[in-house]
Amino acid sequence: MGRKPGTLPSGALWRLYALRAATIQDPERISVYFKAGKDTAQVSHVVAGAAEPPGADEMKSMADAILSGAFDGEFDVALERSAAFCRVVALGQATLADGAEHGNEGHASKLTRNSHLLVKTAEDLEHAANAWRLGELD
Repeated sequence: MGRKPGTLPSGALWRLYALRAATIQDPERISVYFKAGKDTAQVSHVVAGAAEPPGADEMKSMADAILSGAFDGEFDVALERSAAFCRVVALGQATLADGAEHGNEGHASKLTRNSHLLVKTAEDLEHAANAWRLGELD
């Protein structure tokens, strides 16, 4: 996502806001990806905390809840929930890319690329959560 994850204002917070904005902008699409990845990423699905069934409204509510958790004194938990959310959505994108590969190669490539970016974002958020616990998040 282009910003250093080990910093609070330009890294971790920026990622939380960007994830929320993307979810609010197109919750239907995000819910499709989440549904496609939730069975494979069962642990991350639980950590992310989406209601069942994970529809568009549930995605928006979850994004709001995660972001508000960042300001309610559980910043590390908010980061971990966002990371888990990214992992579930990334798996969903990869699953859908596999299914679209033969019919629409361009779309499949885009989903695969986005999936890799989301996994990197998840790793950055997990790193930031650990840094926060150690008092090393600037």
